Amino acid sequence: MLVAADLLPEDAAERHGRLRGYFCDKDATATRTLEGWALELAWPSDPERHVDTALDEGLAWWGGDLRRQEMATARRRSSRLLRCLYDSWTLASWAEWLERSGSGALEHVTILHVDDHRDLDAPRLSVGADGWRDLISGAACDLNDPRSVMAAIESGAIGMGSFMTPFLAAAPQAEVRHLIQPPKGQRTLDFEIRHGVVGDDLIEPGAPRPAVELVPTGAGTGPRRYRMTPSLDDWLSDLDGRRLLLHVDMDYFCNRYDGDSDWRSRVLPLDPPMEAIERRVDEVVAALNKRGLIGRLEDIVVAYSPGFFPAEFWGRTDERLTRGLGLDAGRG
Repeated sequence: MLVAADLLPEDAAERHGRLRGYFCDKDATATRTLEGWALELAWPSDPERHVDTALDEGLAWWGGDLRRQEMATARRRSSRLLRCLYDSWTLASWAEWLERSGSGALEHVTILHVDDHRDLDAPRLSVGADGWRDLISGAACDLNDPRSVMAAIESGAIGMGSFMTPFLAAAPQAEVRHLIQPPKGQRTLDFEIRHGVVGDDLIEPGAPRPAVELVPTGAGTGPRRYRMTPSLDDWLSDLDGRRLLLHVDMDYFCNRYDGDSDWRSRVLPLDPPMEAIERRVDEVVAALNKRGLIGRLEDIVVAYSPGFFPAEFWGRTDERLTRGLGLDAGRG
């Protein structure tokens, strides 16, 4: 991949920051050539790149002698449950659900988003008359074609922070209920979901990339609405007639690291002990069960988020959550 010389700083530290900000999950190496900057992308393998010192414990629990550079593509399907390390695979799971359910399902879908982040960044896809195009690989990407979505995740075009955006672009009537804990979530807030584009600024400058804007609005839920709340009651109110997809990023329960190498200096981190995590898991499950919603969950994704949710908690939290939801706790 080649980009123009004036699009990256000459200073190595500034260039590193620019590339990290653009590609996010993938590492990019830039080499100066006569034509510009030649970029090579790779999933991170250096232990220094991963802030969680207990990561090996989590990888051992996952099994299969998984290496750090393989975490981004690690996933396991068991009936309606998809387990993954990077929650970018949530979009692939939703694409498979759409393939099973038919496009009409998008008219009545509500995403139950349990996460310490919104995941609404602009993916590295361009929007054209023929649909989406992966800016990294050049291949077409279509939510109705799960394999194309998987390919875009593997290329890095769709990442952990951007998987929600293309789904909402393809499903303009969708609703999102985002359960979030303090300190990031202090009270119930309602938004209108507005769709747009932002111009790419590196691979193909000016190319339109799908974008979402959340516009504050009066209290209310329904199509084209996004509710962000720490309240279980507000999260699950008035869901009659909606088709439900559950996405659980484990960093909702504990986001000790938040992907930050300077995590020790953060003020008010979400870093409860294991006992508090288990209590919160039980509360979330009980809220779903009380309203008779567990059986209505058509697709469930659980992501473990290396570098966000502490790896020493993966196993116990997985067992607690999947058992509570009545899912097969086996990971085969």
